[in-house]
Amino acid sequence: MEQKKKIVIKVGTSTLTGGSNRISYATIENLARQILSIRDRYNVILVSSGAIATARQFAEIHQTGTAQIESKQALAAIGQPKLIRIFDEVFGSLGLQVAQCLLTYRDFDNETAKENVRNTLHKLLEFGYIPIINENDTVAVDEIIFGDNDKLSAYVAIISEADLLMLVTDIDGIYTQNPHLHPEAELIEHVTDTESVKAFIQERDNGLGTGGMTSKIYAAELCLRHGLEMRIVNGSRPAFISGALSGAFRHTRFGG
Repeated sequence: MEQKKKIVIKVGTSTLTGGSNRISYATIENLARQILSIRDRYNVILVSSGAIATARQFAEIHQTGTAQIESKQALAAIGQPKLIRIFDEVFGSLGLQVAQCLLTYRDFDNETAKENVRNTLHKLLEFGYIPIINENDTVAVDEIIFGDNDKLSAYVAIISEADLLMLVTDIDGIYTQNPHLHPEAELIEHVTDTESVKAFIQERDNGLGTGGMTSKIYAAELCLRHGLEMRIVNGSRPAFISGALSGAFRHTRFGG
């Protein structure tokens, strides 16, 4: 295990749903096959959003105003065990073993908790398991409100001493303008200073995940502060993990 590099792959809701309003089994199978293809070179930790989207396939809970966050927490509680079951079934069919880890930001503020998390992740990788991490939305709402696990994945990458954090989303990376609104926007392929790209961020609500480029820039700042490389990769591209690692297609790389 020590000879392998360690990669944290964060997959957002928009990728897991394939642009629909339901979790895509085909997307998860594709993700599993890609992880299988790089396991001889990389130990993989997966940070997965999608619990709320999963729950909406089984339950209808509608609230507005002050009750909206509580409703999303309830949906997350319903969807999380169903989501991990999907991962277990699909990954298991390809011989990949998974383990669930639910964390909150308070786990990174306490030195004892951080050491426990680090040791658990190390042991899971040693035993050949793929840790699948999500925020514990029952007791914390940070990612429900803003972030879609972007910041959480950066903390996981830092605490696990990973070599690379890969944020898989529905866009190729950072552009000079929002490419959904401006077709002439140009992709920025390499960033060493996050301040230089903040002015280019124009958010667009897709109605699925809560993560946008703002939270990804924040994650990049955390990574760069700790000397960790981060990449933003389009999950709709074929073989997006190995393709990004080999430079087969354009994407945004921070640091490195």
